[in-house]
Amino acid sequence: MSVGTPKSLASSGQKPIQEICHPLGAEEAVLTPSPDVRNITSSIGEKDPSLPNGTPVETSSPSSSSSLLNRLQLDDDLDVETRDLFVTVDDPKKHVSTMETYITYRVVTKTTRVEFDLPEYSVRRRYQDFDWLRTSWRIVNGESVKYVTGGYKLRSRPMEFAAMGDYLDMFTQKLGTIDRIAQRIIKEQSELREYGPVYTWAASEAELQGPLEAWPAAWLNCSSALDETHPGNERRFLPVLREYVLYIESMKAVLKKRDNVHAEYEAKLEAASLRKEERPTAKVPTDVEKCQDRVECFNADLKSDWDQWQNNKTQDFRQLLTGMADHNIQYYEKVRGPTTTSRTMRR
Repeated sequence: MSVGTPKSLASSGQKPIQEICHPLGAEEAVLTPSPDVRNITSSIGEKDPSLPNGTPVETSSPSSSSSLLNRLQLDDDLDVETRDLFVTVDDPKKHVSTMETYITYRVVTKTTRVEFDLPEYSVRRRYQDFDWLRTSWRIVNGESVKYVTGGYKLRSRPMEFAAMGDYLDMFTQKLGTIDRIAQRIIKEQSELREYGPVYTWAASEAELQGPLEAWPAAWLNCSSALDETHPGNERRFLPVLREYVLYIESMKAVLKKRDNVHAEYEAKLEAASLRKEERPTAKVPTDVEKCQDRVECFNADLKSDWDQWQNNKTQDFRQLLTGMADHNIQYYEKVRGPTTTSRTMRR
């Protein structure tokens, strides 16, 4: 039996420990324990036969902690080995303010489940929080279980389409790496144009005037060569990468749609098989055949688009990378002479 919560648990590995939400709330409070503490530990798997299910819950504050603690009994038929979640509700404390008077309880949760980020949580909660939790529980009946499992049952992809999904994930990671490298190169090229004015103080250094004037001249030549050989590099290279990233997202959406169509076909086919077992003379419904035709058409179209996309991708990246290599060769041919001169003057 799962415990409903007012707020969702913190996702594992995404928030610091100070921001981790407790199953019954998100705010921690440490108050002085009262002397009349009554500890009752309720664990998943314990059942109180004296309390029938569905007892109406009052919304008024209790006069003692026993009424609240009795309502927190959890019903479950799990074995002793599976009892890995223990909740202790104790230390009732009355708070009086100018606007209201209320009672809080300390809730200590100890667990070994991997869904929790910490093995132990300790918070204080008001009585209304427990009332909300109790009234929000509902026994799942057979019909709701059937609909939930039928609607969210995971179905495995065929091997060829699973390979497509894996390739798209891997290709997305590689495009992200290339995009970061390209942005770094473009940033360094833009910074190269700003290095020349740094050495304007060469006139004040008589002994170093020659090398200091040669360095900005070499950088100016490199900057001019970049403008000639790499015009609009950021407008030509990066947009192609981002267009392919968007196209990959579209392909993933198409794969999910294909999975939904295939799952619908399998569900209808399974229902038709059950009816045929009950009535051997029954014919296969026409909607099953239509759904099968739809799946086959979807698969054929997806394979055709995939092959065409692979050919276009190969041609686009060959032209893009070959053009970039040619521009780099031209760039190094232009700057080789001045760079050698500046290196000689530095020596």
